[in-house]
Amino acid sequence: MAIPEPLSRPVMKDLLRIPVLVAALGYMVDMYDLFLFSIIRVPSLKSLGLSGGSIMKEGIVLLNLQMAGMLIGGIVWGIMGDKRGRLSVLFGSIFIYSLANLGNGLVTSVGAYAVLRFIAGFGLAGELGAGMTLVSEILPARIRGYGATLVATTGVMGALLAYLVSFFFNWRIAFFIGGGLGLLLMILRIRVFESGIFMKLKQVNVKRGDVRMLFNNKARLLKYINGIVIGMPIWFAVGILITFSPEFGQALGLVQPIDAGKSVMLFFAGQLAGNFVSGFISQRLQSRKKALLLFILCSTSFAVVYLMVPFHSSIVFYTICMCLGFCSGYWTLFIAVATELFGSNLRATVATTIPNFVRATVIPLSFLFGITKSFAGTIYGALIVGLMVYIAAVIALFNLEETFKKDMNYNEGE
Repeated sequence: MAIPEPLSRPVMKDLLRIPVLVAALGYMVDMYDLFLFSIIRVPSLKSLGLSGGSIMKEGIVLLNLQMAGMLIGGIVWGIMGDKRGRLSVLFGSIFIYSLANLGNGLVTSVGAYAVLRFIAGFGLAGELGAGMTLVSEILPARIRGYGATLVATTGVMGALLAYLVSFFFNWRIAFFIGGGLGLLLMILRIRVFESGIFMKLKQVNVKRGDVRMLFNNKARLLKYINGIVIGMPIWFAVGILITFSPEFGQALGLVQPIDAGKSVMLFFAGQLAGNFVSGFISQRLQSRKKALLLFILCSTSFAVVYLMVPFHSSIVFYTICMCLGFCSGYWTLFIAVATELFGSNLRATVATTIPNFVRATVIPLSFLFGITKSFAGTIYGALIVGLMVYIAAVIALFNLEETFKKDMNYNEGE
């Protein structure tokens, strides 16, 4: 087996180029906002006058509106990324979700909160796909995995930062800080250059960002759907098991109430380590698929432990949350595969829409969880949904091509 190129000084120089750093920092602010809501859901809604079961009910509505915004934004930003360029999307999305963050800190009603969560979701939808497309196109194939690891790992640090900020400041200030960080990042725009592959693509007479191309070819459509399905377990874990960890803790009979913020923080602390490990395993094995399979199977195991193993200690519960996060560290590889699956004229469209469609699967998953919960209870309802998700992900993975050594400089034919 070939040994991957070590992190030598020339490799580090490539990884620390300004576009890579901007993509990484942009994703950090993206993740800060995305998971800040999961952390401050309860205190913010209490501050707006809600109590009891209405907090979970309205929390699901707000989460679904955020994800709906990401779903729509993913399509819009993805098309723009292939038509207008990776940079226009990268900074346009940062600007919109930064303003939405500032607005979230000023809300005085659940209705205004809902509108701004939708706008924030729309803005958040563009940064990750545009940033990862840019990174995949400016880095050589042999170190693309390291680039994806750097971006995704920095992003996870945003989730940890959200927990720390929420610990020291109230929820409104936490939103203001997120908006300020995004606007500060805009300053770096003057130092970022566009992908050379995209600049060459502009000179070629080929359709760019045409969503219809994903549906007029069966092989492309199946590849696109499978690319979405392999990421669903991550968002089952964080969108349901972790976001609603206080409710699961109560259903499991834990004496000490579970803090959602602490669950999120520990989950992403685990994912931070998982991103490093999954990225290096992929480089070592020279395979995306083998590393993905390993982490999906591990995630399945810990989801079952979370729901089914009897324990009464909150410490054990939080430890399992961290293990779930570690096993969800394949988000790095999932994003890398999304950028590598398609040609340059569809790459930003796919790389932007796939992660956001995965995030938006929280909508049907939470709806399905609501149905199964009604007849099977909280624990078994989540178990039914989870097993469906994990089995589908393994099947989808086996149907995908290996992309580790794939050349990025090609276009999709009509």
